[in-house]
Amino acid sequence: MADTPRNPGNGGETHQQADGDTAVLTTNHGVPISDNQNSLKSGARGPTLLEDFVLREKIFHFDHERIPERIVHARGSGAHGYFEATDDISDLSKAAVFTKGEKTEVFVRFSTVAGGAGSVDTPRDVRGFAVKFYSREGNWDLVGNNIPVFFIQDAIKFPDLVHAVKMEANSGYPQAGSAHDTFWDWASLMPETTHMLMWAMSDRTLPRSLRMMEGFGVHTFQLVNAEGKVSFVKFHWKPKLGLQSTIWDEALKLQAADNDYHRRDLFEAIDSGAFPEWELGIQVFDQKFADAQPYDVLDATKLIPEDDVPVRIIGRMVLDRNVDNFFAETEQVAFLPTNVPPGIGFSNDPLLQGRLFSYLDTQKSRLGTTNFHQIPINAPRCPFGNFQRDGMMQTMVPKGRANYEPNSLAEHGEEAGPRETPKGFATVNAATGADETGDKLRVRAETFADHFSQARLFYRSQTENEQAHIASSFVFELSKVGQLDQVPPRMVANLRNVDEDLAKRVADGLGIELPKKAKAAKEPVDMAQSDALSIHKNMKETLEGRAVGILIADGTDVGALKAVVDAVTTAKGKAVIVAPKVGGAKLSDGKVQKADGQLAGSPSQIFDAVAIILSDEGCAALQKEGAAVQWAMDAFGHLKAIGASHAAKPLLDKAGVEPDDGVTDLGQAFIGAAAKRFYAREPGVRTLA
Repeated sequence: MADTPRNPGNGGETHQQADGDTAVLTTNHGVPISDNQNSLKSGARGPTLLEDFVLREKIFHFDHERIPERIVHARGSGAHGYFEATDDISDLSKAAVFTKGEKTEVFVRFSTVAGGAGSVDTPRDVRGFAVKFYSREGNWDLVGNNIPVFFIQDAIKFPDLVHAVKMEANSGYPQAGSAHDTFWDWASLMPETTHMLMWAMSDRTLPRSLRMMEGFGVHTFQLVNAEGKVSFVKFHWKPKLGLQSTIWDEALKLQAADNDYHRRDLFEAIDSGAFPEWELGIQVFDQKFADAQPYDVLDATKLIPEDDVPVRIIGRMVLDRNVDNFFAETEQVAFLPTNVPPGIGFSNDPLLQGRLFSYLDTQKSRLGTTNFHQIPINAPRCPFGNFQRDGMMQTMVPKGRANYEPNSLAEHGEEAGPRETPKGFATVNAATGADETGDKLRVRAETFADHFSQARLFYRSQTENEQAHIASSFVFELSKVGQLDQVPPRMVANLRNVDEDLAKRVADGLGIELPKKAKAAKEPVDMAQSDALSIHKNMKETLEGRAVGILIADGTDVGALKAVVDAVTTAKGKAVIVAPKVGGAKLSDGKVQKADGQLAGSPSQIFDAVAIILSDEGCAALQKEGAAVQWAMDAFGHLKAIGASHAAKPLLDKAGVEPDDGVTDLGQAFIGAAAKRFYAREPGVRTLA
């Protein structure tokens, strides 16, 4: 078996080299590969070179290995709207889209990443946030996510990331989730993923609504003004309704209740005239600032703290029209990172650079398949092997689940696949004649080597409850690593570089000994905590855009019901009446109140707060209804405000609802509580790592 040396002098990435009988990693045409971790650049921090045929073939094959849906971001929701520039930034950019007062038509597609087109809306997953501006100077596609950083630093690792997180190659499951062997095997071998993992394990990946999440361009881009002056820029989308998330158990039950929860929420909000809105903000900085930072601004695993460079709001985006045909619009829209108008440019971010030419599919267009190398006239006569899979006209039958690297599958007795070799192809620099010296280099700058400082910053900037959620998320996900026993300890060893308490909580939750701390390529440093990184510290105590479920039954007091509905509506919330029967319930005045939803089909997890307005007779009846008891139990367990009439108390008692600040009568105290979550109750209703 090949050894797996970690090279501290080259950014800390793992290089696995062939020795003995281990197969050699090659291109599809049999050329041995010497470095499968870094793309070829013009200098350590220069642009990626088109000459890099290893990168181009790997990305090209990956782009076409799934048919017919998107490889990632397959499940999406789209809407039309407009962008309005509200600030003059002509000193920074000459792009017409930024002309103050200019309105530009946009189309936005939100998406999950890991699941297929037929998966669900609410898994723990990164959300895509892609905006197509139909500007008068051509389309500008700002293709981003709801998290400002990414798993990897170099685009050459993107196929490995997606292979690892997708369904396992030998079984075809799990769908739309990262809680399995291959993802955590890969992630635990890639320390650069740690910062992104903090975000992924936080509530950021469990958004309450697409309307209540931020968007980020992720990469460092450039702005260019009319005089040719260049500035660095990061793009931010800030939701008007503020940030809001669900919690894990709630997300699971939402998945069971409504697979299309986010899609439906977006469609219905626009359909009702509650148009979602975001502000576009920018962080602008120059080379002097970039050079002064302890991290590299071209590193996509890092963010620019908002405390260091405040976000400047320059425009707003409103989505005011649903699509007319889902397939024709949402499914067929194509976002290209290369679509930029004059005034916006690219930095040398190696992840961005790889995205810029990953769409080059000349051979696919000419020969009709990414597997054109398997046509006999094109096939190499020598052995070849790599981790590229599938696609049209695939005639080979790869076995096992080793379709990514680095991996440690061989430690479990599985075939681990080929490895790069020092004898592989190496670029010769024309200026010096020396291998891998001069401008053309396969290296990663040492400024990219700090994988843990910002991960530590993120974790320590969270509230205690958010930290508990992160710890619990790691425990749950790593508990699903069923066969590769070496993976959970390796991941916990990495986490010790983030926070000792976090690592201990995860180890304890998994029931394993705390492993020795993993050696960091660059020792992390403590950074000033940032409230901007926390959902809980940025939640708005408002009912606007939120829904309140109101449970009624026969005998419910008509005055009390009207008072709650009016108060919720006045607070700009949506009051949803739920009853045991579809036809509604007969109120205290003898009239039938039609329900908006039936109890069994309207669980409390689809609401942000609940009110239970019952008579003695109605309460006695609902105590015999399992759905009613569960309705109250879940609302309490999901940390939501519960307003209840005095007669409803026996139902609350049966559901295990204990008195606290979030359990109130039906007065104004309930309206104030309804906009909050009551995290102090969490340890009593859920086991936390």
